[in-house]
Amino acid sequence: MLLDKETTMLVSRQNLRIKYVRRLHQKKFRDSEGKFLIEGIRFLEEAINANWPLEAVFYEPSLESGDRGRLLLGNLSKSGAALIAVDKLLFSEIADTESPQGILAVAKKPLEFDFNPVEWSKAQRDLLVLVDGVRDPGNLGTIIRSADAAGADCVFILKGTVDPYNTKTLRSTMGSIFHIPIINVDDRRGFLTGLLAGGWKLVVGDPAAQKLLCHADLTRDTVLVIGSEASGVSADLHKDAGSLVKIPMPGRAESLNAGVAAGIMLYETVRQRMAAGRIIARP
Repeated sequence: MLLDKETTMLVSRQNLRIKYVRRLHQKKFRDSEGKFLIEGIRFLEEAINANWPLEAVFYEPSLESGDRGRLLLGNLSKSGAALIAVDKLLFSEIADTESPQGILAVAKKPLEFDFNPVEWSKAQRDLLVLVDGVRDPGNLGTIIRSADAAGADCVFILKGTVDPYNTKTLRSTMGSIFHIPIINVDDRRGFLTGLLAGGWKLVVGDPAAQKLLCHADLTRDTVLVIGSEASGVSADLHKDAGSLVKIPMPGRAESLNAGVAAGIMLYETVRQRMAAGRIIARP
């Protein structure tokens, strides 16, 4: 197996394992392999806490000199992942961050599952986030993190949105990628038709809307639709929207970025559901 444990430290750019990691920085290869890269001590700790399947871990030997690094490597070894030592200079070439912490891992993407809008509604899994055309990795990562914090059941990604497994997106999730399902939607029309047939309400943020966000009923079967800051959501989502809403902005700013807007919409949903006694905030 390509990523089996290596007994000697890797020093060559031509090593097949190094070439494999380099290729995982490309979306097309990530998609074909069903894998992605996670980097950094805290991110790997989150992966362990979530029991996320890791295939191989590449690390600088200096990581073993610190207590936190030794503990992390010990826990990773118990997880069954192959531990592969890499020369410091070579590691800096396969890492994505400017000041790498000396550890990254090859992780397996989660298996896709069938979304049944009717069954989810019956089970009170009734808060979804739908992302349409958000191109900035930091914004998408913030949306995923906010959705996780607000207790959303899933984040659906429409084509034209940045890859959720982009390393910059992953870092912006701050580990939430391990807590909430992220599903790429291939059949856009079929997916939207299923939502509407299942009784779900699409709530679309639109600065030109007449209704304020706080006046929309967000207590049940809600899909919060987040579009790009530049062009908003697509025309078909406008057409299908059960509510077009705007965030009150009494100040002089013309707009909010997609990540901030998503956070406000999510927490208005949380506020309404707490007021209705449907959810209780975590102590």
